[in-house]
Amino acid sequence: MEETIFSRIVKGEIPAYKVLEDDRFLAFLDVNPLVKGHVLVIPKEPVDYIFDLDPDTLGDLHKFSRKVAVAIKKAVPCQRVGVAVIGLEVPHAHIHLIPINKMSDMNFSNPKQKFSPEEMEDVAHLIGREAIS
Repeated sequence: MEETIFSRIVKGEIPAYKVLEDDRFLAFLDVNPLVKGHVLVIPKEPVDYIFDLDPDTLGDLHKFSRKVAVAIKKAVPCQRVGVAVIGLEVPHAHIHLIPINKMSDMNFSNPKQKFSPEEMEDVAHLIGREAIS
């Protein structure tokens, strides 16, 4: 598979606002978020299509995502954490975890939000702290 922006983040070639990481998965803030606290969860192994992951890896990716989603809900004021798998933006399997208070918060045609580096660092730290507690 060709190198993607996500595989370059995994290698440390591109900086990211990391939330949680283990040997197989990485969660980091979306740099073009729909709302504050929008997180992407990826397998470190570059696989283009999420349903090409073997069943155990797919299950483990969802377990890892659940841990991150629980942390998002504690760290970011929201009613729920929405989940989306679209898979067309970057050819590397990924799950969007999006804090939501209304259905329209999950509309990917909404304008993307911009937050300062300090705000991004703060929310990444808050979510990450909740994920490991």
